[in-house]
Amino acid sequence: MPLTADTVEKWAEQVRRGDVRSVSRAITAIENHAPEAEELLRLLFPATGGAYLTGVTGAPGTGKSTLVDRLGAHYRKKNEQVGVIAVDPTSPFTGGAILGDRIRMQGHAGDSGMFIRSMATRGFLGGLARATAEVALLMDAAGKKQILIETVGVGQDEVDIVRLADCVLVVLVPGMGDDIQNMKAGLMEIGDIFVLNKADREGADRLEEQLLAMLTLVMPRDGWHPLVVRTVATESKGIAELAAEVARFRNHFESSQERNRKRAAHWKLRLTEMLGSRLLERALRGAGGEARLEELAREVAERKTDPFAAVNEILSKSGFSS
Repeated sequence: MPLTADTVEKWAEQVRRGDVRSVSRAITAIENHAPEAEELLRLLFPATGGAYLTGVTGAPGTGKSTLVDRLGAHYRKKNEQVGVIAVDPTSPFTGGAILGDRIRMQGHAGDSGMFIRSMATRGFLGGLARATAEVALLMDAAGKKQILIETVGVGQDEVDIVRLADCVLVVLVPGMGDDIQNMKAGLMEIGDIFVLNKADREGADRLEEQLLAMLTLVMPRDGWHPLVVRTVATESKGIAELAAEVARFRNHFESSQERNRKRAAHWKLRLTEMLGSRLLERALRGAGGEARLEELAREVAERKTDPFAAVNEILSKSGFSS
């Protein structure tokens, strides 16, 4: 049964107050594409814009979760409200998140100032769950000033994080082969700060030298040249220094107005995606739904029709001119 306007308004107010259960319900509604989720986000949108989004990406095994855990703890010591979105691979059986960062971050379970949510990619390319941007908005509205987004870490597709995050941390560790030579160019280009984690391992100096050499080839963005910060996250070493560099990066780009330009570019992309999604839903509804789309797909595969005629049929039946 659809919720009434008064019920959704009350729900939104509870989210704005940071009520944990209300925020959890709202995230579930967003993930499930519940009809009330859009109205809830519309009501909450004016209360957003105050959070700083830091993306944490890198290959599996680099210690991203521990790094996020300790970085979040650092912000909490400074009495900052923290939200963590951990995007995990999707279970082929349940459709849910496999790794479950909430389990790995149980040390914060009793801290109402730190909200942690694992989300499944559900097959969505780019390492980001489809609803990640909306969940980040929700946490923003709930008063979380530092939002940490940990991505799956699958390589080239991780470049999608740059569209959402204000600052992107790329995490590397020594001893995982020729990391630098095997890194995709796109990942090198999106990193604002490179974190050399597990820096107490053998090979850390050599990896840092290689990384610094490659970073000399990356063009600075508005005067910012990507830098390297060493950490040993399991021992909280280097975390304060990393947080200081994130703050320095934030100050640099907010003073240069680059953050405003980046966010405008992000919303242009999001509006395009939302428009495409709405138009696709309308087109399929008018053409007979998913069943007709599958029929047309089979006909195209069997060469009974061509893809251009199939698309024109959908547009025509939906009231769009082809």
